[in-house]
Amino acid sequence: MAKITKGINIPLNRAEGDLEINVEIEGGIITEAWSAGTLFRGFEGMMRGRGALDGLVMTPRVCGICSITHLTAAVEALDAIATVTPPDNARRLRNLALMVETVQSDVRQAILMFMADFANREAYADHPLAADASRRYQPLAGRAALEVIRESKRLVQVMAIIGGQWPHTSFMVPGGVTSVPEISKLLQCRIIVERFCSWYERSILGCSIDRWLAIQSVSDLDAWLDESPSHQESEVGFFIRFSRQAGMHTLGKGPNRYLSYGNLPLPLDTEVQGTDGRMTAAGFAASTTVIPFEGSKITEDVSHAWYEQGAIPLHPFSGRTKPYASGQSGRLYSWVKAPRYGDEVVETGPLAEMIVAGNPLFCDMIEKDGPSVMARQLARMVRPTGLLPSMAVWLNELVERRGDSFYHSVRSMPDGQGAGMIQAARGALGHWVKIQDEKITHYQIITPTAWNGSPRDEQGRRGAWEDALIGTPIKDSKNPVEAGHVVRSFDPCLVCAVHCLKKGETRGAVNDGLTR
Repeated sequence: MAKITKGINIPLNRAEGDLEINVEIEGGIITEAWSAGTLFRGFEGMMRGRGALDGLVMTPRVCGICSITHLTAAVEALDAIATVTPPDNARRLRNLALMVETVQSDVRQAILMFMADFANREAYADHPLAADASRRYQPLAGRAALEVIRESKRLVQVMAIIGGQWPHTSFMVPGGVTSVPEISKLLQCRIIVERFCSWYERSILGCSIDRWLAIQSVSDLDAWLDESPSHQESEVGFFIRFSRQAGMHTLGKGPNRYLSYGNLPLPLDTEVQGTDGRMTAAGFAASTTVIPFEGSKITEDVSHAWYEQGAIPLHPFSGRTKPYASGQSGRLYSWVKAPRYGDEVVETGPLAEMIVAGNPLFCDMIEKDGPSVMARQLARMVRPTGLLPSMAVWLNELVERRGDSFYHSVRSMPDGQGAGMIQAARGALGHWVKIQDEKITHYQIITPTAWNGSPRDEQGRRGAWEDALIGTPIKDSKNPVEAGHVVRSFDPCLVCAVHCLKKGETRGAVNDGLTR
């Protein structure tokens, strides 16, 4: 019996990057998917032969959204080569800038990028919360959208105060930072963070951070939702109610394996607590079973990418970035490589951080329903609850100890190799660097989107969001909002746009065909 196959073009704006998702749909369900990064940038090649410190200026330009994260990874790699431990004040300032960038990204992505689809009137005409969603999330008009633009813009001032500008600051250097802001500027930062925290609790959570952190399970979450109208009407409460009725807890499963490098190295003397010297834990998890992270298990596979082919997947210290595109599609279909951890396909990002850290709510969600669009996006929305309190502590410590050292002298860069591995807003980010005669001889970068949006590997296994798209129901092929929810739940970041289409079909068309 013939079965109907549809090829569709699904334009997914509000996602950073030159990305195409080619899908096949049978009986209203996505049955196959290919994720293709369509822009080659080649920062790794640009870095070779340059001065040892040039990465501090150039690599923040990899991304206009996550420039602090690339600067942090670059400087940590150089710290490792120079075998230097930055002073406590340098740690505090570096961490604060990275945390601010992450928090503002989280709230912007949730409200402006992801939840804008809740205002898709054609897709959700019958949803009981559709009218409220439109009032909240209509782009450039919704109440919540305008609030997030205003409040996140204010928070970004902290990065500008610490780094002198944002994006693309270079205030971090091997051994520390270039300066510590004056007391008046630190107090200004403290006021900005306090005001943002107050708004976040009032509008995003609808409760205090302490109240949210008391939630230990899905049943606790249900009780919290019923506890107060302020919880229900908060952006988190509205997201939960809307998502459940739209079935987002059943969409976007993915590999159910998670990777976190750990993040935010702790000052030697601080009130902030952490694990193994970092505030955010490192590890690999299969479902909710966590084992220690080992950097040696990272490899990159180029078997389906437009690069010069090698015999085996390589660790980033040995990897190459030599573009080769024949102009013919087929086995090779993306400029994104396929990173793997211990030969496994993994997901990285806020949900991975929650699972690796053993967060009881998200572990319970995964054990009950598995990974999903809802779990992934909720983890992003509430990740600031783990960051904002520590930001306040470190700002207070900076005010009290403003006169302490902020730099340990590094007169020259020795020969050697080092890796800077951190958690960016979108997940695990790594820079692997080799220096000889104070020149860069080797540079490799693996971004979070490379982990999540990779093509297939030599064994034919899909990348994380390729896998998560499989089984997604498409109710209306002319308005396939469900596929957008899945892709955006990973917060893709390439350059400027995402498109979904059936391989070989004309862009902008909907085509029905019969296959036997």
